[in-house]
Amino acid sequence: MKIIACIDGSVLSEDVCIAGAWVAKKLSKPLTLLHAIEKSNVPTIDNLSGSIGLGARSELLKQMTELDEQRSKIALAMGKELLNHSESLAMAKGCTSIEKVQRHGGIVDSICDLEADARFVVIGRSGENHHNDFQALGSHIENIIRQVHSPIFITNKGFREPSSFMLAYDGRETADKAVTRIIEGGLLNNLTCHLVSVKNKQKNLANKLQQTEKLLQDHGFTVKTSLLDGNIFDALKHYKENNPVDMLVMGAFSHSKLATVFLGSNTLKMIERTQLPLIVLR
Repeated sequence: MKIIACIDGSVLSEDVCIAGAWVAKKLSKPLTLLHAIEKSNVPTIDNLSGSIGLGARSELLKQMTELDEQRSKIALAMGKELLNHSESLAMAKGCTSIEKVQRHGGIVDSICDLEADARFVVIGRSGENHHNDFQALGSHIENIIRQVHSPIFITNKGFREPSSFMLAYDGRETADKAVTRIIEGGLLNNLTCHLVSVKNKQKNLANKLQQTEKLLQDHGFTVKTSLLDGNIFDALKHYKENNPVDMLVMGAFSHSKLATVFLGSNTLKMIERTQLPLIVLR
């Protein structure tokens, strides 16, 4: 099993690399640096040749072919340079087992092709097309979360090794599975857990929250537990902003109201409004 860090040349690429190195070291797994060369939006021979006049077609198609070949060579060379830089950065962070992979095609398909051997997938919250807009989300994030079955680490700008995390717990099966993954996973060992829930219609939520607190404590976690009132999103946001939380953790895609705050009808709402790294457990 390995850690896949998706490097795309964006301003977050170094943060993805550093976060990937942290995950790889913490779990004692090899790190795979993945760079996907996606198809350009520039018109290609295939979609222009039919509209070119007969007199100009031959010479123009020849020029277009040469441009496509040149563009492909440049993309490959830039990708290799990017991967080499990322490898040096990961080595400086203490990684000793590093693989570099370059693929033609979309990043989602590239991850899915490698996922059978993935322990974690690390991505940036914004891609190369967002430049310095750290509020923007990469266009692939939702597709990655929906299609990739491995745990996903969405990193932020200026990533630093976390000392704490907040787990949004709603008492349902998905949240209980997330707790199990946290205990068994090892990545979050020795980090303080802020176990936070917002009152809902779930029966015995307070008792379940107390049982979950004890379960985490029995496995060595320092736990700070809070049961809040009010609107779910606002309550979680307020807690996060007023407590020393370095990272968010949650399970994905139950039918609960809590899950929809993050990943349902209000798609990726919490990710859009936080600059903290986020782990999504499937």
